[in-house]
Order: sequence, then structure tokens, then C-alpha cells
Amino acid sequence: MKIAFVGCGYVFDIYMRARWGHPELQILGVFDIDAARLATVAKHYGLDTYPSYEALLADPEVQIVVNLTSIASHHGVIKRALEAGKHVYSEKPVTMEFERTRELFALAEARGVVLTGAPCNLYSDSIVTLWKAVGDGAVGKPVLIYAELDDNPAHLMHLEQVRSPTGAPFPYVEELSSGCTVEHAGYHLVWMCAVFGPALSVTAFSDTLVAHKTDTPLSPPDTPDLSVACLTFAGGVSARMTCSWVAPRDHSLRVIGEGGEIRVDNIFHDQSRVTLERFSRVSLAARKPYTLRSQPSLGRLFGVGGRRLPLVRRWKSHAVEAERGVGRSLKHKAVSWLRRREVYAQDKFLGIAEMARALREGRGQPMPSDFMIHINELALLIQNAGPAGTSVKPATTFAPLQRPDTVGGGPSAVDYARRPLFERLLQGPVKAAHG
Repeated sequence: MKIAFVGCGYVFDIYMRARWGHPELQILGVFDIDAARLATVAKHYGLDTYPSYEALLADPEVQIVVNLTSIASHHGVIKRALEAGKHVYSEKPVTMEFERTRELFALAEARGVVLTGAPCNLYSDSIVTLWKAVGDGAVGKPVLIYAELDDNPAHLMHLEQVRSPTGAPFPYVEELSSGCTVEHAGYHLVWMCAVFGPALSVTAFSDTLVAHKTDTPLSPPDTPDLSVACLTFAGGVSARMTCSWVAPRDHSLRVIGEGGEIRVDNIFHDQSRVTLERFSRVSLAARKPYTLRSQPSLGRLFGVGGRRLPLVRRWKSHAVEAERGVGRSLKHKAVSWLRRREVYAQDKFLGIAEMARALREGRGQPMPSDFMIHINELALLIQNAGPAGTSVKPATTFAPLQRPDTVGGGPSAVDYARRPLFERLLQGPVKAAHG
């Protein structure tokens, strides 16, 4: 499939980390309104360039336009591409105005082309592993989800100094002005909605807690840096999602069932650790002593935290396990290895690859338009809830999604629910002690 990029800023380098793993996607060229930036990435990655966006859209060979422009530019950039008869993959959010988002999807349908986009973590090994464990009944009936998306106190992170490997500045003004919720909540929302269906109700509030995050003027200056949302799903599942640029980093998600818990450590990591704990009187009682809570290695003897599940692999799992051609120095290669191992690893090309595969095979998109519209509505409802809060029923819904295909079925997650020997030995005494 032949693709072209519009927008070559900070996130472009993140996309290019996994380019090597997608030889089926041919980049015909790139365009950016910043001529110097365009020249830098073209030289670094050996890419052809277009002299204008009009020239990119006029290229009959381009099948998919990948939109990595600023959020304020999304509506115009996407609309022009759709009108030119191109399929579009866009970074999130599609737009910051719900009706304009619906307008673009309606235009895509009318023109017979596909509009889809980020976040692509829906296709990661971690979510498929969690999704399978839920389907296997590993924790019994799911009833509660806790989702954290705290991304460190923005005012202490010196965001003005952050640069990509090819020198693009981190778009901190746009990120802070747009808000942590529309920028990041989608990572959790796509997981929850894919596994448990559309949200039936949303109760949320949002607020600005730290007014001064940077000396650079923001517009607007008071976009919420905290949101908390409670969502309900069919089948009696409730969720609480917190998103902030105030609290220390926490990107975890927990699915709690009547009989146990599945935990993903980091939704920003495609191959994040996924653990399964089947609750018992021993493991639940072991959470009471401070020492067992504060010493995870001891807690595990009593079953606290459960066991790590083997990740379910997919057709492109290998693409995130290495990085080629982004940074060439030994320092960058060392930092890259450490980041992938300890911090986060995302294959942002994966969303484009899934889109292209569906087009080649003549089937529906894995993230169809009704799903994308629903995610956009939820993020905007939560961010715009305000300090007084709101409680609403979303106006949109979507048909159930299919779990992404995998390489081999893998064992049932229930097989990994075996309790540690020490926990099993304590079952009798604990039961007797509690009468």
C-alpha cells in the first residue's frame, strides 16, 4: 500500500521507529509547511518530498494520507484529502469539535473512502492478552475497571527542552492547550470500549489545578489538566478513569472481576507486563500488613499480584522490538534500547498497517467509523465536563468489535491462575482462623 505523510514534527520520529517492520507500506513522500523541518527528515530518512499539500493530494499513486499535523489543522487537512479521494489515517483527536468529527466521517462514507486513526494501542500484544484473559473467564464476571493516565506534573518536566532524535521540539504548547484528556484518554477508552462495548453513561468532571505550566502563553490558558470520569458499560461493568498532568506517571489499567484481577502495567507499551491474580482469602488478607504491601516479592508468596501472563503475539509483534534508522549514534541506540525495555514502546505504524490490510482484503476496518466517533465523543464529554461536573448518556454507539487475530491461540489464561505453594498451604489455617 502506498502512503504519504503530511506533518513531520515530533511524533513523526516516533512513527519512523517501527517503519522497518512494515515493508508492505511504501512511503511515496512527505510534506510539511516548515521547509527546514521537511528537508531535515527527508535527508535523515531518505524520503522524497512534495513541494505542497496540493502536490501530495494530486499524486495518483498515493492511496493513504497519514495526517500528523497540529490538531487545529486536522479538519481542513482531512477534509481536503477525503475530497481528493484518498483514504486517511489521522492522529488523535480527529477534531476538537464533535459535530465536525461526524461531518468528516460522513464525508468519507459519501466519497467511498476510509477515515480512521490513532490510537493504535488497540492492536498491541498487551491488550489482546488482556482481552483474551477476560474472554477465557480468568477473573470470573468483570465488574470494575480502574484506569490511570497520569503523565507527570507538566510544570516540572521542562517540556520546552524536549527534542526528537532529528531535532523536532515537543509540541508542548499544543499538548497543554488541547488538554491531557483529548490527547491521552483515548488510549484507555479504546481498550475499555473494545472489550466491553459502548459506554452507556458518563459522569465526569474536569478542572485546572496548576495554572502556570510554562512561560509560553497558552490558548486557551486554562484547559483542564485533570479529569475524572465514571463510565458504565453493558453487563454491569463500571469504570473509573483518571487523566492528569499533575500526578506522577501512572499508565496502568486494572480489570477486576468477581474472582480476580488482570492488570496491565503500562498502556503506552505495546508489550507491557500483564498479570493475573485469582483472589483468595489468603491473598486478600495479605494486603493488610504494611510489610507485604510495601515488599512485592514477599507479597507474591501470598498470591498478591498473581502471575505474569505470557503475551499473546500478533502478526507485527516484532516491529516494536527493535528500532532502526531513527538515531544513528551509539548514545541514541543505548537510550532507545533502555526506553523500549523500561519505559515505553509503541509501533505507531501498526494502525496504518491494520488499515491497509483491511483495505487489501476488502473487509471492514478494525476500528470502524462508529467506534471512532464514539471514542471522540467520550473524550470531549469528559474534558468539557468542567468543575461542576456532568452526567450524560452518549449520543453515539457502535457494533461490537472483533478481537484482533493472533499468531497461535495460546494457552487459556485460566491455566496461569495456579496459586503459589505458600498461599495454598495457608488456605486451611486462614479459613480456620476466620471460622
